[in-house]
Amino acid sequence: MSKDNGRSKAYTICSWVILIILAFLFIFPLYWIITGALKTQAAINSPTPQWWPGEFTLRNFQTLFSKRSAPLFQFKIPFLPLMVTGPIVPAAIRWLVNTVFMAVVAMVLTCVTAAMAGYALAKKRFIGRTLLFSLIVAAMALPKQVILIPLIREMSALGLYDNIWAVIFPTVGWPFGVFLMKQFSESIPGEMLEAARIDGAGEMRTFTQIVVPMIKPGIGALAIFTFINSWNDYFMQLIMLTSSSNLTISLGIATMQAENSTDYGLIMAGATLAAVPIIVVFLIFQKYFTKGITMGAVKG
Repeated sequence: MSKDNGRSKAYTICSWVILIILAFLFIFPLYWIITGALKTQAAINSPTPQWWPGEFTLRNFQTLFSKRSAPLFQFKIPFLPLMVTGPIVPAAIRWLVNTVFMAVVAMVLTCVTAAMAGYALAKKRFIGRTLLFSLIVAAMALPKQVILIPLIREMSALGLYDNIWAVIFPTVGWPFGVFLMKQFSESIPGEMLEAARIDGAGEMRTFTQIVVPMIKPGIGALAIFTFINSWNDYFMQLIMLTSSSNLTISLGIATMQAENSTDYGLIMAGATLAAVPIIVVFLIFQKYFTKGITMGAVKG
């Protein structure tokens, strides 16, 4: 027993040491960006790294918010010649608003459509169901570069090119989201669905009151995946967005880096601003994300 207890303690200590090292490696880049945004230009360019700012300054953020200006929002309703424009604010705020709007709308639409499609593929019996699911799985291996030209032509034909909706709509039909929701919907007991039908519940009521609560952990995990995927989809943003006022925070930082190649403090301030929403979303959905990963692991 003593040997087993000793091995168990050694295993626990080694696990904690490894986890602490990995946590440090993942957190350190974020720490370096945040502290770098609060350093002076001389401290950033110093040959000797300063692990903690010797002199705190907000000059980098002041420069970030004073470089350019743009309307707070410039909302074009899809398929309608209607444009709503907001007050003039720093361009960095406009870029952040664009990115948050893009990621949140893509997250909501993807979760709704993926949950419906996954439930239908898991619990409904119709002709071509297996073939349709096979095509969805095959689409997961299809890189965006392959369908880039058709997407650009489609968005141009719809009048959405150089518009934030051109980045949102291609994300909504995410094959991975449908696949993930189908796997979670498979665990719903058929008896519960049959009982709901006997009680007179329609398809929408069954879906909203029975299916959605049971697959909520999967929806939470998909929400985080979709938000991060949309936020970090630099390639699609670079191709679909060209106007300065329509840029996302990633593109805006890239343009600032091109214009201010030596001002690393300004670039780190923009990167810090871009990291805040992702951290907030992860903290909000962390519980569902953990449950979703755990259920997927147990299910195998």
